[in-house]
Amino acid sequence: MFDGRQLTVSFERPSLLNRLRGRTPVLGLRAVDVTIHTGETLGLVGESGSGKSTLARALLRINRLSSGSLLLQGQEITTLEGAPLRALRRRLQMIFQDPFGSLNPRMSVGRAIAEPLIVHDLARGREIHARVAASLEMVGLPARFAARMPHEFSGGQRQRICIARALCCRPEFIACDEVLSALDISLQGQMLELLGQLKAQLGLTYLFISHDLRVVKRISDRVAVMYLGRIVELAPTPQLYARPAHPYTAALLAAIPTPDPVAERARRFAALPGELPSPAHPPPGCAFHERCPKASARCRSEQPPLAQIASGHQVACFHPN
Repeated sequence: MFDGRQLTVSFERPSLLNRLRGRTPVLGLRAVDVTIHTGETLGLVGESGSGKSTLARALLRINRLSSGSLLLQGQEITTLEGAPLRALRRRLQMIFQDPFGSLNPRMSVGRAIAEPLIVHDLARGREIHARVAASLEMVGLPARFAARMPHEFSGGQRQRICIARALCCRPEFIACDEVLSALDISLQGQMLELLGQLKAQLGLTYLFISHDLRVVKRISDRVAVMYLGRIVELAPTPQLYARPAHPYTAALLAAIPTPDPVAERARRFAALPGELPSPAHPPPGCAFHERCPKASARCRSEQPPLAQIASGHQVACFHPN
């Protein structure tokens, strides 16, 4: 479905002082290569600030690409503007992390769901109300909820409304950006089941962003691990969880808590030292070398390419596990 090559997103520093000092733009994505196959769920994990949401927004053309090539089903979409870009966006939707913040508090639920239909001129008159009702029922909410306001719902219900709004245009691809982070455990299970049912029923393709690696394991066909604007490992889900090749991936998996309190207290693992470097001042060579127990002189001077080490398994590391 998606085929991205050398995707780079830069953010300008608006301060006049920064410009006078000749400071370069901050890179949110750094020459990322990514492929998302039709009908699959690609999980995307990494620490906050690693570029996960930036990549999702770049795929949807919300963030403008500074360089690189992005193909959607073989069509170049990197330079689309105006009417062609608007036509493209009805096929690509996004569910945001904060369901309350992504809904207009002054707009009824029905109006919020209908807005994409009106913008893209996909329905008129009574057909709009029918499409809104169908979208609500598809996510397990009664059609009468269309007359209510967002503040009248719980967090789980608001997230279902956001999913209904994404579905009303009948998209092919949905980016789910931390859609479970604001929900408790029981609601997370319900939401995962709903997303799985919709994928099977409508033939959707997902990009699923999350910090919870247990959730990603349950829903994803493949998993990509990001660090400071780059993908450092990409593999089928069973393979990545059983045999992580990058030291950063291994550290993330080791940090997953165990449900058994006794076993969790007895468990021993070495936490990663330091913090994610600033994208405004990235370290030379491999971005992870300052925190990596395997770092060598080569890691401090060269950027490792994303290379294949097994069938479908790629890693950007000079010393993979």
